[in-house]
Amino acid sequence: MSRIGNRKIVIPEGVSVTLDNDIVKVTGKLGELTLKLPNVIKMEINNNEITLTRINEIKQTKAMHGTTNANITNMIKGVTEGYKKNLEIIGVGYRFNLQGDKLVISAGYSHPVEMLVPAGLKIEVISNTEISVFGINKELVGEFAANIRKVRQPEPYKGKGIRYKDEYIRRKEGKKAA
Repeated sequence: MSRIGNRKIVIPEGVSVTLDNDIVKVTGKLGELTLKLPNVIKMEINNNEITLTRINEIKQTKAMHGTTNANITNMIKGVTEGYKKNLEIIGVGYRFNLQGDKLVISAGYSHPVEMLVPAGLKIEVISNTEISVFGINKELVGEFAANIRKVRQPEPYKGKGIRYKDEYIRRKEGKKAA
């Protein structure tokens, strides 16, 4: 039983949700997002409330019921507030630099790592060791932030690397001299 799938989604003021041939279109003050509904999920919009129902009781259909509900909820939050991930880089000489639509990361390699910022995302450089990734698509923001973190993952001995701002890195003790 999908409890998340059975939730009713309330459409806030300033957001319009339309359904056209299994394509859900959510428009708000920050932009517009679309999602293709799975063919086993039916959607109804009544009095600023969205209700999702499934056509059968197969396990995969139940999973898609909850997933679709969560995706539509995330789309509504995205077009009203947006999503933001803060990253920081720790290490001597490690830094972020934004050059047009490219993010240049100096992370201790023999060359700087250049990453092209996807369309629909904004990178804000707070300092040369902190950046913020902002966008309306939760999946795109999270994926790009994870790809930035993958350039130099934090290591447990000195804590050097790229990490999320609120991330805790469990530290290890080094080798002991005999």
